[in-house]
Amino acid sequence: MFLPDSDLQFKAIQSRFIASTGVTTDTRVAGNGQLFFALRGEHFNGNKYAHKAIEAGCVAVVVDDDADITIQDPRFILVPDALAALQSLARWHRRKWSCPVIGMTGSNGKTTTKELLKCVLESTYPKVHATVGNFNNHIGVPLTLLAARTEPDIAIIEMGANALREITLLAEIAEPNTAVITNIGQAHLEGFGGEEAVMQGKGELFDYIRREQPKSPVFVHGNHPKLLRLSEGLNRIIYGTPDSGPFVSEVNSECSFTWSGPTGDAYGPLSVHIQGEHNRENIMTAIAIGLHFGAQETACSEAVASYQPDNNRSQWISSQRNRIMLDAYNANPSSMRASLTSFKRMAVEDSEGGSPLCILGDMAELGEQTEAAHEEVLALALELGMLTWAVGPCFVKAAQAHKNVRTFETTESVIAYCMATQPAGYRILLKGSRSIALEGLVERL
Repeated sequence: MFLPDSDLQFKAIQSRFIASTGVTTDTRVAGNGQLFFALRGEHFNGNKYAHKAIEAGCVAVVVDDDADITIQDPRFILVPDALAALQSLARWHRRKWSCPVIGMTGSNGKTTTKELLKCVLESTYPKVHATVGNFNNHIGVPLTLLAARTEPDIAIIEMGANALREITLLAEIAEPNTAVITNIGQAHLEGFGGEEAVMQGKGELFDYIRREQPKSPVFVHGNHPKLLRLSEGLNRIIYGTPDSGPFVSEVNSECSFTWSGPTGDAYGPLSVHIQGEHNRENIMTAIAIGLHFGAQETACSEAVASYQPDNNRSQWISSQRNRIMLDAYNANPSSMRASLTSFKRMAVEDSEGGSPLCILGDMAELGEQTEAAHEEVLALALELGMLTWAVGPCFVKAAQAHKNVRTFETTESVIAYCMATQPAGYRILLKGSRSIALEGLVERL
């Protein structure tokens, strides 16, 4: 899978990378001095754009098909598999580092936790390198590693997966020496094949530590039995409970709480821009790791308080008519339950903030649990007593037994309805999987 260091073509790639200004896989953004990797996909073949990359100023292109290249030109480096070459280069580059490399995965909250942790660590370290957005797959992880041209003080590498063995590959590329799994939930059930397989797949990160870095620390929330089981025998640091700080010691509201450190000292009340028990858990994860790496308690609080969510994740947006919680980047039964419960609590705490309206979009990649999961989530929304709209064929089917749920087959149809009716005076939760694209509703609310 990985190219050996003795391979002549791999040596050429290493040399070109050192002389380059960075790595790219997209000729649309390629620029002078970059090294281009011609990746393949189901609907694209980067080899066909090799000459265009050279014309754009790339110092070299790594290809795995010689049909469209000038093989005598040393700027074209032919390998058996361009993706494997990219992953090999990333691992080779990472092996030059001696800094802490934190591997992070989980069913929910990993991107938010990563961003929170970055804020916390930046209070102590001038050079924190972290995954941008959710570049967390077999292409994104190598690109994240290669984007750090010099060794950082500390690196946070987010790892996502839809199936078994994917986290294993990402760990072998990034070689983390610290690890955290945020939680085990009902995400990507179709690809994994069930909840037990999700646990096994996410647990591959701890398996890598157990196999390759047995003395390295792993961080485990003490209220998660599955994570405690997965981490048995490892050098684990438990947090999140009164016996293992940091933990949330007092909740003042959905967006305000007090936390206590490992010594028992309390900090707060701390006001944050993300609400809910699930996000307080994400915050404790970031603080636990930050404290381990030398961040001070007050600096942790200040960093967390300053964090502003974006990219359609727990993001508050105010329009002229409504206040909108945009959480439409991803959704699964676990995250839906957490968001609905938190949203209801906020409505109770602030009855002047507008009538609560939940606009729920279909959840993707649930396999044989699709029907039951949508019925369960919709039942919870109604049990909480909130006005609910259902968007997408799965939720529409689940809503057939409920006359008080307004249904829409597509996002386009609910957009049209909002344009015609101009709903006003609501506090609105927009929650759905990326594929349903509920963010398109924002400008119509």
